[in-house]
Amino acid sequence: MRFLLRPGWIALTLAVAAFAFACYYLLAPWQFHRGDERDSVNAALARGVATAPVPRSDLVAPGTAPPAEAAWRQVVVTGTYRPEGEVLVRLRSVDGHPAMEVMTPLTTTAGETVLVDRGYVRTDSAGTLPPIPPPPGGTVTVTGYQRLDEGAPSRPMVVDDGRRQVYAANAAAVSEAGGVPASPGYLQLLPDQPGVITAVPLPPPDPNPSYSYAWQWLIFGLMAVGAWIYFARLEYRRARGLDPRPRRDDQDPRDAADGTPWDARPTSTEQKLADRYGRR
Repeated sequence: MRFLLRPGWIALTLAVAAFAFACYYLLAPWQFHRGDERDSVNAALARGVATAPVPRSDLVAPGTAPPAEAAWRQVVVTGTYRPEGEVLVRLRSVDGHPAMEVMTPLTTTAGETVLVDRGYVRTDSAGTLPPIPPPPGGTVTVTGYQRLDEGAPSRPMVVDDGRRQVYAANAAAVSEAGGVPASPGYLQLLPDQPGVITAVPLPPPDPNPSYSYAWQWLIFGLMAVGAWIYFARLEYRRARGLDPRPRRDDQDPRDAADGTPWDARPTSTEQKLADRYGRR
């Protein structure tokens, strides 16, 4: 087994070990985790559509972030829109087209301010915004999907077309940009609700191929180790002179019965040429 100490074999062994480690302890677990997350989102979507709306206070304590199990639940709030704190969320895509979502704070009758996603508007080819209708005045009751905050944006607020705009549907970022503090999370309005522009459609269920990818990484890791063992065995047998004779099925039909290759037999130049071109 001294051949394993050669530089080439050491490098190959380290590469195979690193690849197998990555497959079994990094890539496959990450895909299994992603699969669990996607299953949770799919289950939350199905539950949210199938469950009747409830008061938001039944699921979320005032001023706190909504729990994961509240995601996509249909909730009802009553209050007054605060258009002075309205902010747009940039770089959205709806049905494959660029869009912006309109976030407007709403102060409930209990005194809590929550962020409401009133829907989306599409920009033209030049990025110009269409007119955005203001929310209705007075007290309204709205129903929407309870959403969790997206991650905090990495870019600061911008002002374009006279509108304050941020890069994530994140209550803290919107509150800072709009100047109206709001509780974590936000409501995504259903169609035909007071103040809705064009309701953001529900995402389709995720087909979730992550589990298949995880098993593929496990198989790739096993194949890498198996290939290393196979080639190490070949090298070992070659070094010991233990290469097996070829199976009869693998021999040329012109070989001798004892396995001697046909072109190793002493023969005349004429016979070699005849054998090579199939002539007798």
